[in-house]
Amino acid sequence: MTLNNTLANVLSHVTNYDAAGKKTLHTKFNSKIIKKILDIFKDEGYIGSYEEIKDSKGDALVVNLLGVINKTGVIRPNFQIGVDKIEYFEKRYLPARETGIMIISTNQGLMTHQQAKEKNIGGKLLAYCY
Repeated sequence: MTLNNTLANVLSHVTNYDAAGKKTLHTKFNSKIIKKILDIFKDEGYIGSYEEIKDSKGDALVVNLLGVINKTGVIRPNFQIGVDKIEYFEKRYLPARETGIMIISTNQGLMTHQQAKEKNIGGKLLAYCY
């Protein structure tokens, strides 16, 4: 069986482990985008720290969970949005105003939708978390 979206798999594991009350998540899925999204989650206070463990079978990530995530997931298809459409997708994917974050890939890197509004730039939607 093939795995189509490793980011979706990691975010699904984060949601499930957090809901089960587990404190750590060990995953073999490791990429620059996954690490950058985990950095954003850490900066926003949704997860604790994470570390990369190198071994002979491939690098792994160990994520420390805080137990504050209700839901996280990937936005498919990756909608190309401008600044004027951010609020529309915020209503679509987040439960309430000022609750949660959406991750947007812009020409200035990955950032939350609040940062994209402040910088007045659009991009592609990748993920959400609340």
